[in-house]
Amino acid sequence: MIYGAIEAGGTKMVCAIGTADGNILEQISFPTKDPTETTQQFLEFFQNKNISALGIGSFGPVDLKTESPTYGYILNTPKLSWRHFDFVGALQRELMVPIGIDTDVNAACLGEMTYGCGKGLKNVIYITIGTGIGAGIAIDGNLLHGMLHPEAGHILLTPHPEDFYPGICPYHKCCFEGMASGPAIEERWGEKAADLQEHTKVWEIESYYIAKALVNYIMVLSPEIIILGGGVMKQKQLFPLIRSQVTRLINGYLHTKELNDLDNYIVPNSLNDKQGILGALELAKRASPLSL
Repeated sequence: MIYGAIEAGGTKMVCAIGTADGNILEQISFPTKDPTETTQQFLEFFQNKNISALGIGSFGPVDLKTESPTYGYILNTPKLSWRHFDFVGALQRELMVPIGIDTDVNAACLGEMTYGCGKGLKNVIYITIGTGIGAGIAIDGNLLHGMLHPEAGHILLTPHPEDFYPGICPYHKCCFEGMASGPAIEERWGEKAADLQEHTKVWEIESYYIAKALVNYIMVLSPEIIILGGGVMKQKQLFPLIRSQVTRLINGYLHTKELNDLDNYIVPNSLNDKQGILGALELAKRASPLSL
């Protein structure tokens, strides 16, 4: 049985076909353009592939309530041409297969839970720190939605005592994304994160914000593992700094086997940046009645 998968990003689209066990048979990527042109590229890729179902991990916000009249629509995204686009409907009308959709970060979380370092765990957080910050969250084995879906990149944080940067987020300024995303690093320091590797103060401040956010998630959601991805987290020197800051901030309040082994609790993604497309493949599998 062949499944289709789409990882829909704000700048790049990834399409793949694969099998139920996560074997990717074919994959392409192309820049994100307007919905009409992008949908046509999807249809051309999936034509004659005989997929049984399609899974989509999408940028958002996206309506995930199956009972909603706008289920599967992109909502008030900054990408103006995509606002209120019937993403699921446009593809379903042409492909005529079951479609499962979730956020891009929830798909990445699902990919790690199915094939990666979250396998066998039910309470997982996957956080991407790059152009923006977002989190996919699973609780008791189920991807977390709610009134919309979590916007964990926009929790409000107390500024570092030596940081006078106001924050790049146009809505909240000193939220997690506003203070710690790739664009925030570049605006604050005048260079991209990749060019600041040797500047210890950059990563001291960055790890402070990431650790503060993680401690908030730990206290509220009690995850069994925290997986960090995205372009900023390619700076591997961040991981020991974050773990040290988390220990300092928790300050002995919690005692668990996970917190006693932070090297295996706060970890990098494990699927060579394929967690999103593999998660979308799993969404397709779950959407297919033939897989039940």
